[in-house]
Amino acid sequence: MYLQLRQRLRTVSLGLLSCLFLMSPAQAGLLRERLQERFAERHAATAENTTENDEFADTSVTSNSLPAGVRVIRNLAYGADAKQRLDVYLPTHPLTNAPVIFMVHGGAWRTGDKAMSNVVDNKIARWVPEGIVFISINYRLLPQADPLLQAQDVATALAYAQQHATQWGADAHQFVLMGHSAGAHLVSLLAADPTLATRQGAQPWLGTVSLDSAAYDIPRIMAAKHYRFYDKAFGSDPAYWQAASPLQQLKAQPTAFLAICSTQRPDKPCDQARDFVTQAKSLQISASLQPEPLTHKEINQQLGLSNAYTQQVETFLAGLSQLLCQRIVPDKATHCFRN
Repeated sequence: MYLQLRQRLRTVSLGLLSCLFLMSPAQAGLLRERLQERFAERHAATAENTTENDEFADTSVTSNSLPAGVRVIRNLAYGADAKQRLDVYLPTHPLTNAPVIFMVHGGAWRTGDKAMSNVVDNKIARWVPEGIVFISINYRLLPQADPLLQAQDVATALAYAQQHATQWGADAHQFVLMGHSAGAHLVSLLAADPTLATRQGAQPWLGTVSLDSAAYDIPRIMAAKHYRFYDKAFGSDPAYWQAASPLQQLKAQPTAFLAICSTQRPDKPCDQARDFVTQAKSLQISASLQPEPLTHKEINQQLGLSNAYTQQVETFLAGLSQLLCQRIVPDKATHCFRN
């Protein structure tokens, strides 16, 4: 089977070379350009889409693979759709007024799952035993729901979790939003305009951690050469681009914001993240940029491991409230918030 596949690839490659020799220079140039575009699109999938698909191949977290001292309540319904479900990870010991990390998975707005190991494993192992509740959510995906409806789902899930927080020993006023990739875009959109969340019944939250979004400025993306999955997500209407763009929706508000970005991705997400943070600071929002020499996948996967990256995120978390600081293991945090 492998040899047959190699032979077929070799035949296709020789055929393409023959076509190039028979074409005029202009035709050959157009073919080369098209092949380069196709290669770029496939490479883009590695950065923002196939990388996510690699994560899907990981074994989802189950009750049998939970870290010691962690339990989970699965598939709580915050809406009528089968995708509108969330999982709550808790310590095995009782909690009182615990802070909450509220996680939104990625997947190019069209795939992904709340139980993927890259989404939850290292994070729950690090934080839940210390008395931090970790909530991971699903939401409706393309083509069923566009990104604005997905953001509405995230807000509805947040409102549900806050309303039920006391049942888990958590504090409704001690939530931190976190999202990776497409999920990072969704939490960034809610952070940019919190009224999108409050209209669904959500209360203000402490801060937002955006894990490697490259979609802060949707009109800028769509006006330039871009990857195909953006067309599937955002369509062709400039008014929709504006409405779904965190940078264009950014309003003065008190929520702290941390933008983490990969310096390894070819589409340079740090450029847009930097612009968003700069604009937020101009509105007197506490915002910071954290570039990381990690791949798109590693930014999600390695958060929660014992490394400098995790410690910097924990410094941000510890600065959000005294309660959060107290739940972060002392030798992991460099400072605590002081009233």
